[in-house]
Amino acid sequence: MHVEQLKINYKTLDEFKKFRENGLEELAMHEELHSKLIENLNLSPFYGIYDDGKLVARMSLYKMDAKYDRYFDPPQDHHELWKLEVLPGYKGKGYGSALVRYAQSLGLPIKTNVRFGAQDFFIKLGFSPVKYDPIRDRGENPYIWQP
Repeated sequence: MHVEQLKINYKTLDEFKKFRENGLEELAMHEELHSKLIENLNLSPFYGIYDDGKLVARMSLYKMDAKYDRYFDPPQDHHELWKLEVLPGYKGKGYGSALVRYAQSLGLPIKTNVRFGAQDFFIKLGFSPVKYDPIRDRGENPYIWQP
């Protein structure tokens, strides 16, 4: 399994449509990628794993400056992991874990919002829940990982 930074282009946009058809609307990333095409960004925040030429797992990973950190003490640069998705038929085969381990290999702390039912997955990968703060979390379910 090889994690790669996804290119911001129309081929990737077509691949993202497959996730939209198989998942929750808010996880689709289609609009997010399309906006990056319009902005013509060179560095992609999208990472994925291909199986036999087909994108089967993906995530967004954004580097956040310490001045925006509200989860680590003391505040520090970290990554925010968003929209981790694996296509049906590929779940349970290690693709999601491989993406998270790749993010961890970058050496920065990681913050993510865990969807209901995914808590055990993230705990097995060394994440821990953050004490809930209604002002900070705005209905999110934050978990963090520290190197």
